[in-house]
Amino acid sequence: MLNFNTHKRGLFGKRLTQDDLLSWSKEPITKPLLRTVDKVLKKEAPEIFKLIQTYMGDKKSKQIASLNTCLELTTKGWSLPSIRDELYLQLIKQTSYNINAESLQRGWELMAVCLSFFPPSSKFQSLLEKYILLQTNGDADTPEVPISIYANVCQKRLEKILQTGPKKGLKKPTFEEIELSKHTIHFPSMFGATLEEVMTMQRTRFPERRLPWIQTILSEEVLRLNGAQIEGIFRVPGDLDGVNALKVKCDQWQLPSLEDAHLPASLLKLWYRELAEPLIPSVFYEQCILNCDIPETCIRLVNSLPDINRAVLTYLIRFLQVFAAPENVVVTKMDVNNLSMVFAPNILRCDSEDAKVIFENARKEMLFIKVLILNLDTNSIEGVI
Repeated sequence: MLNFNTHKRGLFGKRLTQDDLLSWSKEPITKPLLRTVDKVLKKEAPEIFKLIQTYMGDKKSKQIASLNTCLELTTKGWSLPSIRDELYLQLIKQTSYNINAESLQRGWELMAVCLSFFPPSSKFQSLLEKYILLQTNGDADTPEVPISIYANVCQKRLEKILQTGPKKGLKKPTFEEIELSKHTIHFPSMFGATLEEVMTMQRTRFPERRLPWIQTILSEEVLRLNGAQIEGIFRVPGDLDGVNALKVKCDQWQLPSLEDAHLPASLLKLWYRELAEPLIPSVFYEQCILNCDIPETCIRLVNSLPDINRAVLTYLIRFLQVFAAPENVVVTKMDVNNLSMVFAPNILRCDSEDAKVIFENARKEMLFIKVLILNLDTNSIEGVI
């Protein structure tokens, strides 16, 4: 249950109703919207509100809508968990009954950016979900501000960050990450998309490609950096901040000069794991589990997948077959069992919330991938990009 602070205004200190409290205001605040005993939040709340007003253009400043303001806000929210709910509530306030189109658009943009870096608490989650959902149907859209576009992006980002948690790594958010988060509001990221969406994104750049650019370029980079001869490849994670930086570049269709194979290896796993629909679609999951130890049936299931899923999976299995070769295993210590254990969760997803079912199915998922590595003929994908 959320408790709101008592706020007053005017010469006689008239108490604000909850509706007034959660409606746009050009006035500053002197204390949090949420009732709290947290000293950090009490100190930060007025400053957060000032930054939000500055970014939205509601407060006169030389820094209107600047990346510096946005970076300062997201850094505060990322590094101080206790202020996150207050920050999101302030954004709800400033995007409610806001008749200034430019301010309203900047407010929704700011909410979308924040949802790329940190989630609300479980206590505040429901309120934020309901607020965003109410704006997704287009009823609140105006000719100047397509609120539903921003709200739908916010909804997807909220769902994702509730699963993944706040931005990983030790480095605070960067200008590049902020710019990418803003850019992908209107131009979706290759991470967290469906395979069909990824192929659509790359169509103008690579009309002849039959496979996702992100998949092939990262796979090739792992091999170029001699990943097949590095102990613990795919098991040892790459530096989180390095992986984050590489992700930003890849979403800009760039591949920087790399020296560590663990970086593209980690990002490649992340791309598979974050696909909106698992590489082997959910409708095939039960059949994969039931027939995980029957090579002929496993192969038949692969052949029955949608064309793009079959091509992407076949490319991945061919890639893993390189690492399963004895001359590589002796160095990497990543035999077919280890490869299957690492990649199965990125290919198959169990929808059950029953811990016992998840545990039992994990072994079958690994066996299914192992059977494919050992038995799937991947010659059809040779030379295909």
